[in-house]
Amino acid sequence: MFSLFSSSLFFAFLLLLLLLSASVSAAAAPYPYGNVSFHIDCGGHAPAVDSFNTTWLPDRFFTGGAAAVVSEPLHFRQPQEKTLRYFPLSAGKKNCYVIPGLPPGRYYLRTFTVYDNYDGKSHSPSFDASVEGTLVFSWRSPWAPGLARDGAYSDLFAFVRDGEADVCFYSIATDPPVVGSLSLVQVDPLSYDSASIGSNFILVNYGRLDCGSGQWGPGFSDDDDYFGRSWQSDYNSRTANTRKIIDAISTASSITGTNQQPNYFPLKLYQTAVTAGQMGALEYELDVDAKLDYLLWFHFAEIDPGVNKAGQRVFDVLVNGANATRIDIYKEVGRFAAFDWHYTVKNLSSTVLNVKLVPVVGAPLLSGIENYALVPADLATDPQQVIAMRSLKESLRVPDRMGWNGDPCAPTNWDAWEGVTCHTNKDKTALVIYQIDLGSQGLKGFISEQIVLLSNLVSLNLSSNSLGGSLPSGLGQKSLVRLDLSNNQLVGSIPDSLAASNLQLVLLNGNQLEGRVPEEVYSIGVHGGEIDLYGNKGLCGVPSLPACPLFWEHGGLSTGGKIAIAISCLVVLSVLLLVVYICCIRRGRHDYDFALPHELMALSAKRNRYQRQKSLMVLEMESQHAKILPSNLSPR
Repeated sequence: MFSLFSSSLFFAFLLLLLLLSASVSAAAAPYPYGNVSFHIDCGGHAPAVDSFNTTWLPDRFFTGGAAAVVSEPLHFRQPQEKTLRYFPLSAGKKNCYVIPGLPPGRYYLRTFTVYDNYDGKSHSPSFDASVEGTLVFSWRSPWAPGLARDGAYSDLFAFVRDGEADVCFYSIATDPPVVGSLSLVQVDPLSYDSASIGSNFILVNYGRLDCGSGQWGPGFSDDDDYFGRSWQSDYNSRTANTRKIIDAISTASSITGTNQQPNYFPLKLYQTAVTAGQMGALEYELDVDAKLDYLLWFHFAEIDPGVNKAGQRVFDVLVNGANATRIDIYKEVGRFAAFDWHYTVKNLSSTVLNVKLVPVVGAPLLSGIENYALVPADLATDPQQVIAMRSLKESLRVPDRMGWNGDPCAPTNWDAWEGVTCHTNKDKTALVIYQIDLGSQGLKGFISEQIVLLSNLVSLNLSSNSLGGSLPSGLGQKSLVRLDLSNNQLVGSIPDSLAASNLQLVLLNGNQLEGRVPEEVYSIGVHGGEIDLYGNKGLCGVPSLPACPLFWEHGGLSTGGKIAIAISCLVVLSVLLLVVYICCIRRGRHDYDFALPHELMALSAKRNRYQRQKSLMVLEMESQHAKILPSNLSPR
């Protein structure tokens, strides 16, 4: 019996260890999105580590502006709070941080904004801030004294789809926008019920409260929050009556259901709570902006050991007086377990959102509450047209003072890039470039070929600059009506593509263009439009201009000239081939044998034999004559 009991006890102990091990493993599972995060110390020149061991990158990814230091650095605890970047008007009205290399998904963004009289002017600035082309924050002068000196953190959740996060600042009047730090962390794309709410909203934090606790979270304590969220005390949001009757409770016990996907709400949030004594109601007043919808998230955990069954604590949740739901925490999840519930408030007409927990049985209990404005994502510029405009910015060498940064057209609350007019496309799904007016801006580059991507462009004015290069071969979209490129240094020919457009005004005077003018382009002036080609000495082929050489047009050989040269080359080649062929026919098979031909060798041999025979005959005759001669000369 003792052996069996010991064996059973051993296996029970082993099973308990396995369960504990599995529990620890599940709790210690790595956060799957933690590898994508940026913490940028705006205005900082070197890496810095804050008191909570977060490493801050030196300032980067900005489009302009200058670095500065707050007037009282010792007043701030963290290194990233002591520096800032500001954007004077010389850098343009619109400047951005563009964080590249991001996988598509949802991101948590937190900014620290501070003035602290860094410029010695005692004038806190007015400016707006946007994320991914949507206006999210507005700062108006004068700031409250405490805010101007201490600064403030602001945060939101937004989707990034194009691989880079744009955080832009827009100057109001002549005030320079300021920013102290930026943090960007990738989060679960399904967080905060995005599947139901949709991905076309930015969730702007209007209050993230931990009931019964002080401020904590990244940047404020060593407590973890995988998303990087910071939590504030609920004290300032309580109504006066609630402050009188509220009781705070807490526990050190573990709470199940925390740090779970998709929201990863932290354990610490549920270890404190508030209840209402004297059977009173818990009431909160949350600051909001009218005409926006708001997403409320309520957090509960039954941490009172006196509640041990369903029905002992039941209360109603009222939002702006409307009964939204009835809550029984124990019935939903039991004790020491996290329970969350969310509710969307629509069509607000006031600047205060009232939340009230009214008891039904026992006292209401609340662990935390979050309040997010549902800001609809603004229309963005068509992606192809963004490519075209960025290419034009580079090729035209647009000066910084014009503020060509971020989305060319968005947010729609702001002006588009200086000199640019935008409209919505036909199906109202994107913004498109309608007009570009950059006359007399000191531009010294060239016109990018990418301009052909501006398929909705109606008017283009780049006159009186110092632009060089040739006209893009595809310039002349169907939409183009007005084209003014006068008084530049453009060279080359007028492309035939201009003939395919609906141009009514063409001003190309004062350039160095050459070649034949397409008749369709010249006919614009004949059919009621206006065309001016004056000052281009190399143009030809239409009335009021010289005739073009027979084989010359558009600054080079015409099609006829090319054909004539091709035919001439073909004829010369044919004659050469014929001559070679004739020579080959007339030569024998030994044309390339350097020995004498056979007939010549035979004839030579015959001549040699004849000469030898003739020489022998002569010698014989001379011999015979010599024998006869002495007898004739003897004496008689």
